[in-house]
Amino acid sequence: MTKLSLLFLSLCSFAAAQPAADLDKRLADLEKATKAAQSAGDNAWMLTSAALVLMMTGPGLALFYGGLVRRKNVLGTMMHSFVLMAVVSVFWAVVGYSIAFGEGNSFFGGLQYMFLHGVGADPNADYAPTVPQGTFMVYQLMFAIITPALISGAFAERMKFSGMLLFTILWTLIVYFPMAHMVWGKNGFLGATWGKVSTFDFAGGTVVHITSGVSALVCALYLGKRKGYGTDPMRPHSLVLSTIGACLLWVGWFGFNAGSALAANALATSAFVATHFATAAAALAWMVTEWIKTGKPSILGAISGAVAGLVAITPASGFVTPMPAMLIGLIAGVVCYLMVAVVKSKFGYDDALDAFGVHGIGGTVGAILTGVFATKEINDLRAGKPMGLVDGNPGQVVNNLIGALIAWGLAIVGTWIILKVCDAVTGVRASEEAEIEGLDLSMHGEEGYNFEA
Repeated sequence: MTKLSLLFLSLCSFAAAQPAADLDKRLADLEKATKAAQSAGDNAWMLTSAALVLMMTGPGLALFYGGLVRRKNVLGTMMHSFVLMAVVSVFWAVVGYSIAFGEGNSFFGGLQYMFLHGVGADPNADYAPTVPQGTFMVYQLMFAIITPALISGAFAERMKFSGMLLFTILWTLIVYFPMAHMVWGKNGFLGATWGKVSTFDFAGGTVVHITSGVSALVCALYLGKRKGYGTDPMRPHSLVLSTIGACLLWVGWFGFNAGSALAANALATSAFVATHFATAAAALAWMVTEWIKTGKPSILGAISGAVAGLVAITPASGFVTPMPAMLIGLIAGVVCYLMVAVVKSKFGYDDALDAFGVHGIGGTVGAILTGVFATKEINDLRAGKPMGLVDGNPGQVVNNLIGALIAWGLAIVGTWIILKVCDAVTGVRASEEAEIEGLDLSMHGEEGYNFEA
């Protein structure tokens, strides 16, 4: 008889010799200890993911955007990302979390969590049952921080700082918080499980990237072109900074996508893997397309392609297998390159750092392709029923398209109204003198580089 068989028989004999009450208690204690271990692991992963997502804004996005502007605007551009880490955090604690994740109607959450009332150690079973609600709350905060920061890529080098602050507060209130509730909040209109229109958005294709990217285009059109746009050279002042920023975005995005599993489980692994391969494919797709068109591959093209891939895979990361993830990245790399290199030039709008071309278009491509490639092999959200087109459910493509169109509509209308209000209250466009001098000195009294020191 094997040692394993002897051990099994010994355990059975021991169990038989114990009183039934003692055995039940031991089993209950074992189950409790197992759940506690699972909760501890999930909580550790979620707190780590929250830190990774915050790193995406500062230093990731701050460096990425900061290196792409002219030297006289590097601090002002980085200031956008940094100050929003503070502004949005306070606003989120006061009312944002409650509007996004409180129980309300299909479009707007309730106010029961204002000032984070009742948000603490106990889990919220509707969202993340194995971690404290405080962990879920702070993880979702990091999404709320980076989303308006992405918009700043469109109005870089020409928006007043005071106007930007007021714009951010109103935009998160009118656009971001309601959109987050519609897609991720309980009873939200676009929720994957309980919505009127079941839209698949694992980590923010509609909530984060379409809303920010489309709003960026509205901002670019409303503010108009930078002085000298199309005639003066406006090359990035430091692609070294931008490359470092892009690498930090790539790493941080694992918290963004894999963290959206809300647990340290196999779904988190799948989202992690899909994110990485889609990003690699998109970086190569953009670089090769540019190489064919211009004769030279550039680091700017490679890092832009990587970000496009990260954007496009975001809604799909928790629904697709690795090979479709790579295909999504390839498509996004080519489409976003054409938007930036061809379409923008044809129409002549000044989306300074291509927030619309990468985030608005990349998010839309990703949202639609999520409906195509979502499969129950990865995410059995519908308990064995078909997920996306590849599973035999073409209706999911329609649902995801509806979600994308609603995000476009809310972003366009909301952003235009907000800009009008901001223009009346603080003004939004920097003066010609301030723009010529550079926003670092004119708005903040500082310079990014002191060559005399």
